[in-house]
Amino acid sequence: MTDSNPAPSLYKAREPIFPRRVSGKFRNLKWVIMAVTLGIYYITPWIRWDRGPSLPDQAVLLDLAHRRFYFFWIEIWPHEFYFVAGLLIMAGLGLFLFTSALGRVWCGYACPQTVWTDLFIKVERMIEGDRNARLRLHRQKKMDARKLRLRLTKWFAWLLIGLATGGAWVFYFADAPTLLRDLVTLNAHPIAYTTMALLTATTFFFGGFAREQICIYACPWPRIQAAMMDEDTITVAYREWRGEPRRHSPAAEAGAPQGDCIDCMACVNVCPVGIDIRDGQQLECITCALCIDACDDVMAKIGKPRGLVDYIALSDEEAERGGKPPRNIWSHILRPRTIMYTVLWAAVGFGLVFALFIRPEIEMTVAAVRNPTYVTLSDGSIRNTYDVRLRNKNNDPRQFRLFLKGDPTLRLQLEGTPYQVIDVPAEASRLQRVYVISPGASAPSEGDRTEFRFWLEDLTNGDRAYNDSIFNGRGS
Repeated sequence: MTDSNPAPSLYKAREPIFPRRVSGKFRNLKWVIMAVTLGIYYITPWIRWDRGPSLPDQAVLLDLAHRRFYFFWIEIWPHEFYFVAGLLIMAGLGLFLFTSALGRVWCGYACPQTVWTDLFIKVERMIEGDRNARLRLHRQKKMDARKLRLRLTKWFAWLLIGLATGGAWVFYFADAPTLLRDLVTLNAHPIAYTTMALLTATTFFFGGFAREQICIYACPWPRIQAAMMDEDTITVAYREWRGEPRRHSPAAEAGAPQGDCIDCMACVNVCPVGIDIRDGQQLECITCALCIDACDDVMAKIGKPRGLVDYIALSDEEAERGGKPPRNIWSHILRPRTIMYTVLWAAVGFGLVFALFIRPEIEMTVAAVRNPTYVTLSDGSIRNTYDVRLRNKNNDPRQFRLFLKGDPTLRLQLEGTPYQVIDVPAEASRLQRVYVISPGASAPSEGDRTEFRFWLEDLTNGDRAYNDSIFNGRGS
């Protein structure tokens, strides 16, 4: 005998969400942030910055071929990756700070997924209409000429946005005008076309179809945010003590005093993740505050005070239930947790700025060649070999003099030249093989080691750098 009831599915089918148009201060703020962030993303690769001859004039450039990162007047070399690590630490601490103070404010306003999803919804609304029109189109089973035309128009617009997104990204890795010409004439490297295709596809899919699924399932931050928030965190919430019982609830119909909520569903219809904020704090909520704008608009129409849905702290609930005003917003923001995050964030930032201003214009690294440890020459002298890398961070070629300090019997010899002067091009590094020789009269015994120092002098301005090393041998 078989069971006629099928086993329940472990996965719930996605219900497409069609947010309704809403206006208000938070929606306007989101438009401003969208315009600023998208403008920065699309325009930045085209900003020029004069760095002198033979150097790129793009203000922000990730030059992978020459292993450089240019950011306006700042240039980061490969061995200075700690600057990038420091910026990532600052970004993480900043995210902790904002989440602790204002909930998922990053997710609701500035996250790339939110920004591009807002843009895609705006395009969808312009082509297919507002929420009710899009719902009717979605529920229409028959694919007639009108539905096909609207769908193709919308998808084409989304593809153009995705293409612009992928195109802007590759411009950060090469000279933008040159790369644009190569892309149009089909002379660009295949990697550029591949990258653009991947980013176009992911932007098209994430912003057009996945949308809230990325925020709910793919992004780990909703599951981490609980550790960053407490009862003093200011976040979007429903004043249940003011709104209940709702107009059509059993309690209201039984004659109990009616709350301000008229159960109009405006807050639900504008939510980009499709939740009901009246159900309390939820993992899906990105605190975009569109429900606040929608509810405030309804409250104004029915003559009720605004703020039924608002940015509030749970610690104010008891006071507000008693008719008292909430505490000052700064008493919620300035508390030990947020102060600690701010201090840590500022300390890392100060350290990066300090390191940026004290870093030298010339650098030297020395690697001893220890295979073999030393060589005995025909005259009995002992020779050690070193690979010396010189970095010239100046905008013009420089000549550097390399010399030794320490044991006076040690002699320096550069491979390929009888002189001790090394030419290093502008904004470049050079690897020089160097020999250090000890006279035969002081030939070492097994295990003899002599400490000495390599000195590097810039013959243009006298700047110096040094590096300590070991000679496997014994001076006189």
